[in-house]
Amino acid sequence: MTRTQRAVLCLGLSLSALALAAPAVIPPFSELTELTGKDSGWEPLEFPNISKHTRYALVTEGDQQVVRAEANGGASGLIARLSLAPGDTLTLSWRWKVSNVFEKGDARTKSGDDYPARVYVAFEFEPDKAGFFERAKRKAAEVLFGETLPGKALNYVWANTLPKGTFVPNAYTEDTMMVAVESGGDQAGQWRTESRDLVADYRKAFGEAPPNIVGVAIMTDSDNTGETATAWYGDLSLGQ
Repeated sequence: MTRTQRAVLCLGLSLSALALAAPAVIPPFSELTELTGKDSGWEPLEFPNISKHTRYALVTEGDQQVVRAEANGGASGLIARLSLAPGDTLTLSWRWKVSNVFEKGDARTKSGDDYPARVYVAFEFEPDKAGFFERAKRKAAEVLFGETLPGKALNYVWANTLPKGTFVPNAYTEDTMMVAVESGGDQAGQWRTESRDLVADYRKAFGEAPPNIVGVAIMTDSDNTGETATAWYGDLSLGQ
């Protein structure tokens, strides 16, 4: 993956997956009849020149339908587009499980920027807070691709060695903050339930109140490390 492709990836949305109008609810995996059909609310998140993709499927775990993701040296994700003002507080909750962490995984390096499980939250770009060159670069991309790029992003990850609770800038772009929600392999094979205050995390990551949320994505990827992992994702939900 080139630096340009990875930068777009870390923004949290693919160029082809953006839209101006979108709902404010994350479609629950447990209620889907197909994973990426026109009515599911989820779309593939794929990248130029990355031919090997993560495999996603609806499966039953216990008594509930979830998504299973299998990565073997590839990268792709699933995205749900949103249009939502977060207000003073907004909680994102989900549950996930991984088979293992990546031995070469390292959130502080480009070569280790892979995770068995991650959840992106992408926010609207704020042109009035960007410099001239940043605005010009984004305008050129929008003219080229005919899409609107998101702004900053929070990236909740199941890390390898990064201590749980740590915030670090992504190795490719400071517009994405990596947050280690889980770390290490001690809990591998077990479902973990997470809950994050998006407003508080955004303020901690970027020092200001968040703009509108434009999308939420899940991704299991191993294109940098070349390793193998399986992850399971339960429903993601937003609430006060």
